[in-house]
Amino acid sequence: MITPDLIPLASNFLVPNGTFIVELIAFAIIVFLLAKFVIPPINKAMTARQEAIRQQFADLDKAKEEANSAKDEFEAQIADARKEAARIREDAREQGAAIIAELREQAQAEANRIVEHGKTQIEAERQQAVASLRAEVGSLATGLAGRIVGESLEDDARQTRVVERFLTELEKAE
Repeated sequence: MITPDLIPLASNFLVPNGTFIVELIAFAIIVFLLAKFVIPPINKAMTARQEAIRQQFADLDKAKEEANSAKDEFEAQIADARKEAARIREDAREQGAAIIAELREQAQAEANRIVEHGKTQIEAERQQAVASLRAEVGSLATGLAGRIVGESLEDDARQTRVVERFLTELEKAE
């Protein structure tokens, strides 16, 4: 049997016994094995993962810079295209104004030519009408004068002089 004075020694948890030492050695072996074989691959994997994340952030920053650069280039091209379109519109306006001015000049020249042609034609018709009237008036005047005077004015030279004198007096009277 166990004596009462031995019981307090056996049950004192502060006093290390053999089991405690074996457990301590087993714990140390497990810590050593974990430190030697488990933790380095985990650290290596974590380091690789951190590096991959850093690389992804770097790639993302680079992609943002490229996107901003492409956006700036696109906006510059749009601005250039707008300037070019404005220049082309202005050129078209100037060309249109020049064409309109040229067509106006041509139309004015054509109108002047038509007016001159009309004046010439009217003048020719007037001359023709005057000549026709002179001939008619002359024959009528010589016929009348011959009846009044009682002599024949069949002579062409005389007839022309009489008609001219008559028409001259008529023009002075107007």
